[in-house]
Amino acid sequence: MPKDDTDKLFQSTMNHKLDRLLDRMKCNSTRFLGYPCNQNFDYSQLFEFLNYSINNVGDPFLPTSFGLNTHDIECEVINEFATLCQDTRKLTWGYVTNGGTEGNMYGFYLARELYPQGMVYYSEDTHYSVAKILRLLKSRSIMIKSQSNGEIDYDDLYETIKIHRDSPPIIIANIGTTMKGAVDDLQQINRILTELALPDHYIHADAALSGMILPFVDEPQPFGFDAGIDSISISGHKMIGSPIPCGIVLAKKANVERIARSIEYIGTLDTTLSGSRNGLSPLFLWSAINQIKRAGFIKIISHCLKVADYAISAFKKIGVSAWRNKNSNTVIFPRPSDELISQWQLAVHNDIAHIITMPHVEEAFIDTFISDYQRDTSNADSKKGVA
Repeated sequence: MPKDDTDKLFQSTMNHKLDRLLDRMKCNSTRFLGYPCNQNFDYSQLFEFLNYSINNVGDPFLPTSFGLNTHDIECEVINEFATLCQDTRKLTWGYVTNGGTEGNMYGFYLARELYPQGMVYYSEDTHYSVAKILRLLKSRSIMIKSQSNGEIDYDDLYETIKIHRDSPPIIIANIGTTMKGAVDDLQQINRILTELALPDHYIHADAALSGMILPFVDEPQPFGFDAGIDSISISGHKMIGSPIPCGIVLAKKANVERIARSIEYIGTLDTTLSGSRNGLSPLFLWSAINQIKRAGFIKIISHCLKVADYAISAFKKIGVSAWRNKNSNTVIFPRPSDELISQWQLAVHNDIAHIITMPHVEEAFIDTFISDYQRDTSNADSKKGVA
């Protein structure tokens, strides 16, 4: 076969695969209810930046010899998140991460450097990334029981820390648990530390989803630096929305300075976990923050919570018990069949499932799902009757 014909065949095959992939993405996006990824975004104005190899290597707040970066944009993003997280004294530093797992790892890394003999405490409802990070860092840790709503069990936390009070406690506070959207009470956690007279401690907040919810509601649970945290991780692709997974991590500057290293090769300090870093994500976050603004996010969050309540009411109408935690758009209900789980891309754990009413989820979306859920449970009941 002539080379030109071979090239045309190859190009045709490649185009066919891409078309099939795009069709699959479009189809799956119409039944996407179980995971907290906002599908409502438009970054078409940034397409020109895809023509450049943008690398945000190094500390975004310091000069570097690598010029193809968006450090200035990244700094604006970090400063905006610092304000949202109540850093009123401007004592924090941060950077745009690859996602929540990297942010959690950074927080634990700082904690371990500060307290090498520390004991890590996390609840059984904590995100799976935490156990993985602790294995990687070879950190001592103890899992604490959870309450039925997903919050950490404060009595168990108190008694466990009391037994191991010779080791500085390093605590992961869930600001919106993965399955139930529960927010651990930082006031109670700090009360425990005070009662046990443990001034040497570290609190990292995993606020992957709720970190972009609580700043925009009327009665938020404490979650920021004014509530005693030392670091926080928030996802960018969740509530804000992004074609690339991303997030931010914020930490107290004094703790970050302990791990900073000067790298001549890039002409700056290495204060992040990764070397090369995606320089497009700061652009996405910066664009969204500046276009939507605070008033826009307040409206978006209100919509998400309203749709969550609509879903709970819709479940109730078909005789199914569903619920959500305060200021959470995660709706929990009984686990359906594997077929429905796959069809609607639901997240499940043991006997429960959840849907998350992200900005792209409208009431009509919920109506279609509830109809499918009712049909699914009816079929399951029929099969039981036959059996």
